[in-house]
Amino acid sequence: MTNKKKKDRLSIIGLGKVGTAMGYLLKKAGYPIAAIADRFPEALVQAYPFTGGRMCKTDAEAAGDADAVLIATTDDLIAIACREIAAAGAIRPGQKVVHFSGAGSLELLSAAKEAGAFIASIHPIQSFADVEGAIQNIPGSTFGITADPEIREWAVDFVLALEGIPFFIPDADKPLYHAAACIASNYLTTLLYMVEEIYLSLGLNRKEAIRAFWPLVRGTLKNIESRGSVQALTGPIARGDIGTVEKHILAFQDKLPEFLHAYQALGLVTTELGLKKQSLTDEKATMIKKHLKGGKS
Repeated sequence: MTNKKKKDRLSIIGLGKVGTAMGYLLKKAGYPIAAIADRFPEALVQAYPFTGGRMCKTDAEAAGDADAVLIATTDDLIAIACREIAAAGAIRPGQKVVHFSGAGSLELLSAAKEAGAFIASIHPIQSFADVEGAIQNIPGSTFGITADPEIREWAVDFVLALEGIPFFIPDADKPLYHAAACIASNYLTTLLYMVEEIYLSLGLNRKEAIRAFWPLVRGTLKNIESRGSVQALTGPIARGDIGTVEKHILAFQDKLPEFLHAYQALGLVTTELGLKKQSLTDEKATMIKKHLKGGKS
């Protein structure tokens, strides 16, 4: 349920997947999109049907039209865009300036802060493969908020308008917060790539490989969602099956040595998880760790 207060006029700087999808959803939620800007004219043309708003040639021109400026550029360009807007005199006291970086601190918006604006970071814990997928996936996502005290309530309303779930994250903890999101998405993708490659080495094609392991992945995710990660853990390490772990290590050494280090590192974390589940004894955990570190029991 969205907030019924009068919505701020928004300008969006950077019309990639995030900026375009956010603009579409915010417009749908009743926020007027005053202006949009991007250094690539083709990005403006592609985004306009989703966002509306006056297409501007410069970031400063777009920012001057808004109550709240949303900087949706790549992380490396946020501070640059903010400095350019502030230097052009397009930031006024009481205006709001927001970025969407997960790892970036509020320091990226220091130029706007010095110009008298209130600043915030509002980051969706979600992946963005394309604009249409982002539009579908953002509602229901959790958002990490870091904000000046004066606009914390506003930031919560902003997230609720996107049908998101807000929580506050201290500025100093943003890199760790973002690392967790990367593990959940990027590293999960990498792990499943490794699974694909193993099945490809056994003669399956990529489509057959995905078909083979996907029911297992889906079932595991359901178990985690319903029972939590500790209780969802199964497999040889959770059972204390040292012989199977040793066979895995030998197979990687022989066939796919490039994946051995990842298997060993993840196995050490999995051993700790097995101890937390209490399905693994201290004695067997010690032996498994020894194998995973390259020793023998």
